Amino acid sequence: MTKMNGPPLKPDRKTTERNRRIHMKSLCFKLSSLIPPNQFKTSKDMLSQQDQLEQAANYIKQLKERIEELKGRKELATRVAGTNNNLIDAVMIGLRLPVIDLRDLGSSLEVMLISGLNKNFMLYEVISVLEEEGAEVVSASVSTVGDKVFHSLHAQVKISRVGVETSRVWQRLQELIY
Repeated sequence: MTKMNGPPLKPDRKTTERNRRIHMKSLCFKLSSLIPPNQFKTSKDMLSQQDQLEQAANYIKQLKERIEELKGRKELATRVAGTNNNLIDAVMIGLRLPVIDLRDLGSSLEVMLISGLNKNFMLYEVISVLEEEGAEVVSASVSTVGDKVFHSLHAQVKISRVGVETSRVWQRLQELIY
């Protein structure tokens, strides 16, 4: 917009503010579209713009924490691998055996038990605990590396509506192993 013989006209404040709001709304929509749907507690469409921004900020914070954790693990592995030690030993630095790792994957569970050769427990006891708590073991494997024994179990939830109380499974495995 120009005057006949003068400098160009500035848009008025109302138009400038409207354009700014349109631009910000577009940026918020783009940010919200980058967040995985499973990060929202309710449907994205039902959340206010403020709630969507808070969810995005929380997701970014989680990603930053995960990056820091992975950097630390990489540094540890690199440092230990550089001294020609066994990588498995690098993972075990600072860990007391036995170790229980229980992952709830929704309709399935993954159990990883790491013990020393001198700590004996019966694998069937672990399987019994899982089955008593509502999971059916579909695969199990045992590997020995050095003086460590790795037990890996995968189980499906028998009744998906009921699920499995992972905290209870964890407690019972703790009592069994320790």
